[in-house]
Amino acid sequence: MTERPAETAAPEAGTPIDVEDLHKLVLQSLDDDQAVEVVSIPLTGKSNIADHMVIASGRSTRQVASMAVKLADKIKERFGRSVRIEGLPAADWVLIDADDVIVHIFRPEVRNFYNLERMWAFGDESGGVSAARG
Repeated sequence: MTERPAETAAPEAGTPIDVEDLHKLVLQSLDDDQAVEVVSIPLTGKSNIADHMVIASGRSTRQVASMAVKLADKIKERFGRSVRIEGLPAADWVLIDADDVIVHIFRPEVRNFYNLERMWAFGDESGGVSAARG
């Protein structure tokens, strides 16, 4: 049986996940799957629900669903943790709750309607919103 390299081995259950490693994995997965308009919003000091919120768009419901499932699988493989996913059947707006990183993947029309970037930019001139780069 082949062993996985140490840097990709999943941590033991209950072991804290490095939030920045999780954030990087999310951004890389979305980039790999050709997500559109990926932005990352730091939530530290704004909310205690998570440290980062990532918002991205897919071109179709099929792409949105595919990106969400692949991301959940990568998080499970890398960190040994299952994530909570909402909205997968319709795939207009899929929410992936990975505890310290919340990911929203939208179809463009739905994203424009809800405009989460503006909602979470309160109290910050720059909005705290940054375009994510892979």
